Parts: sequence; C-alpha cells; structure tokens
Amino acid sequence: MKWNTLKKSIYILGLLLLITNTINAQEIEPELKQLIRKGIQKELSVNTYQIETYKARIDQKLAKSVFIPKITLNGSFTRLDDDIKFDEQTNNLLLATQKLLIKEAIGIPFNTPLPSTVPVKEIPSLQDKNILKSSVDVDWILFSGLKVTNAIKAAKHKEKSLTFLEKAEKDKTALKIIENYDKLALINASESVLKATEKYLNEQYLFVSKAIKNGLATPIDRRKIELAQQQLISKQMEYKRNKELVLNVLQQKTGESLEKLRLLNPKLKLKLPNESKTTKRNEIKALEEAEKATLYKAKMEKSNFIPKVALKGHYEILDDDLSIFDPKWYVGVGVKWNVLDGFESKLKSKKILLDRLKYQKKKENAKEMIQLSIVKANLDFKLANQKIKIAKKEISLSEATYKMVKKQYKNGLASISDVLDAVKDLEKANFDLKQAYFNQRRTAFNVLHANGNLNY
Repeated sequence: MKWNTLKKSIYILGLLLLITNTINAQEIEPELKQLIRKGIQKELSVNTYQIETYKARIDQKLAKSVFIPKITLNGSFTRLDDDIKFDEQTNNLLLATQKLLIKEAIGIPFNTPLPSTVPVKEIPSLQDKNILKSSVDVDWILFSGLKVTNAIKAAKHKEKSLTFLEKAEKDKTALKIIENYDKLALINASESVLKATEKYLNEQYLFVSKAIKNGLATPIDRRKIELAQQQLISKQMEYKRNKELVLNVLQQKTGESLEKLRLLNPKLKLKLPNESKTTKRNEIKALEEAEKATLYKAKMEKSNFIPKVALKGHYEILDDDLSIFDPKWYVGVGVKWNVLDGFESKLKSKKILLDRLKYQKKKENAKEMIQLSIVKANLDFKLANQKIKIAKKEISLSEATYKMVKKQYKNGLASISDVLDAVKDLEKANFDLKQAYFNQRRTAFNVLHANGNLNY
C-alpha cells in the first residue's frame, strides 16, 4: 500500500511539473522578446510602413483643411501708358453740366455765359496711370458636396490598412529573429552532444592505451580512435563557425552588440500552440481596410455632381488708387454645380471600383492560403512530435548498443571499428533528437503565426 501511494505521489508531482513547464513554455523568453523589439525597430520595411501611415494621417488633415478659411494678402503696383479718361464728347458734356450748376447756384441766367473769373474743376480721370493696391481675400468652402467627408474616410481606412501591414511585417521580422535564436539554441545543444562524444572517445582511448600495454589491442586501434578524435575536432570547429555566423545574423537583424549576444544561452524549450484559438490575420485586415478605402474614393468621385457652396470676401486696404468702379469691399456666397463633366467622374469611379474588386480577390486568395498554412502548420507540429518520440527510442537503442559493443570489445568479441560505429550512431541519435526539438519549436511558432496568435 505504501509503495502504491508513493507511486501515485510521484506521478502527481511529475504531472504538476509537466503542467508548470508547459505553462512557462507558453511565454517567449524575456531576452528573445528584447531581441524582437530591437529587430522591429531596426527593420527598414517596418519603418517604411510607419512613414506611409504618417502620410495617410497628413492626408486626413489636408482634407479637413479644406473647410478652414483661406486668407490671402495681396499687393501690386501697375503703371499704365496714360491715365484712363472719358472721351472728349463726354468730358465736354460734364464740363457744360458743371457750368450750368454753377450758374444756377450764383443766380446767372441760363443763356448768359459764365464769367471767366469763375473757376471750373477739371473732370477727374477714371483711373490714374500709377496704381498701387493692397487687399485681403477670404475664400471659405462651406459645403464640398461630401467630397471632403469621403476623402477623410478613405484616408482613415488607408491608415488602418497600412497599420495592419506594418503589424504583418513585424510578425515576419519576429519569426526571422525567433528562427535564428532557435538556431543558436540548437547549436548549443549540439555542442553538448559533441562533448558527450568526446567523453566516450577519451574513455576508449584510455582503455585501448592500457590494452596495448597488456598486448590486448594493437596500435591500429588507437590510431582509429585518434582519427575519430580529429574528426570530432573538425565538427566542433564547424559548430563554432556556425555559431559565430548565427550571432552575426542576429547582430545584423537586431543591432545588438556581439558581446551581449555571446552571453545568450538559449534552450530548445517547447512552445505549445493554442489550436482552438484562431484570430483574423493582419494581412486580411489590411486588405479589408484597403477595400473600404477604395469604396470611399469611388464615392468621392461620384460626389462631384453634388452642388458645392463657398464664400468669397474681398477688402481693399489701400483705396487711394481705386477707380470709380472698384468697390472698397464685397462679400458673396456662390454655388458650383457640375451638371455634366463628360462622364469623367463616372469613369474615374468605375476605375476605382475595379481596384476594390482586385482587393476582394486578393482577400479571398489570402484566406485560402492562410487556411492551407494553418492545416500544414498543425500537421508539421504533429509530425515533429512523432519524430521526437522516434528520436528518443533511437537514443535508447543506440545507448544499449554502445554499452553492448563496448563490453564485447573488452571481451574480444568486437573490433574497435564496431565501438566507433556505435559511438557515431549514438551521436547521430542525439543530434536527431536536438533537431527534432528544434523542428517542434519551429512548427509550434508557425502554428501560432498561422492562427494569428503570435504574441511578443
């Protein structure tokens, strides 16, 4: 009874540890999150989308600025070839009328000539030849026929589309950094396998050296082990080279210093995907917003036939050189109504709606491809889990084979070549397990990305 209770306790404890490890594995490692954030900041394509998003915001402000009154200060100087005057007959008529009024005012009969001593004013010019003007104009659109409203909505949806594209690009950047981070973890794990192989070879080297002294082995056996040790050194150098390359790739993608990257010690921890949760991908959201933007652009073109109302104001600051026909100021409200524009607006609207159909088709294709990627990612994850089981069994078999062959060699029933082959098989099995863990983690992140659940 006590033994059964102890086994149950151990089982429950193991289950709790497994659940705890699984929960912890759901979160991306803090140092990896930091690398992803730095990589996103450095990624040029993401910055490009940020610039385009900012431009879309400026487009909204430009559209809104149409309703803000435009005030213009004007100044000009003009010199004509001569003053603008009345023609001679009109000028004589105005002078005669002036004389009649003077006669009436001083009581001289109508037919009596006006005395030469009475001054008569010259008829002023209609416009002096030197014209100095300064004025203020106010132009204020009161109603744009919904064109501005639709333009603002189109720019807003364009901004949202670019924001989602930026997020999708961030996901791609994050996946690249995660992949290289995992490669570094795989290299570290592989180096531990090589250390284990080195330990096995050193044990065999010591055993063979003693056996040679006792006449139980030949120098050829030791030379074979020495060759295997040299081959191992070559593998260790290759893995160091690969590690340096991966570190440089991470440095290039994140901008982090190599000194800090060399301090990283990533592990191939399992990242379990949540298969039951699927959210809409950023690529689909971007296409939906782009489709809405084109719809409002089409409405903007159609609104060209709605009457537009604007206010116009004018004020002359300098009035000395104004002609007798120029007003000091004026204010007016006007209506502009495009009744027929040669079908230009209609054709432009149709052209824009074709872009909308293009986005709809892209969205349908994207949904199909995403659904296919979800199926593939889940199948790859299941396959990776199965390969881990196989790799573990291969390690168990390789370890048993190595122990058996090593014992047989000590008893003279196997050659040193058989022992070295067993070591190679054990090394390969361990490599395969590390690679299987790497593939499992890669496929798990692919499932998360395919389902739209890649959080960092």
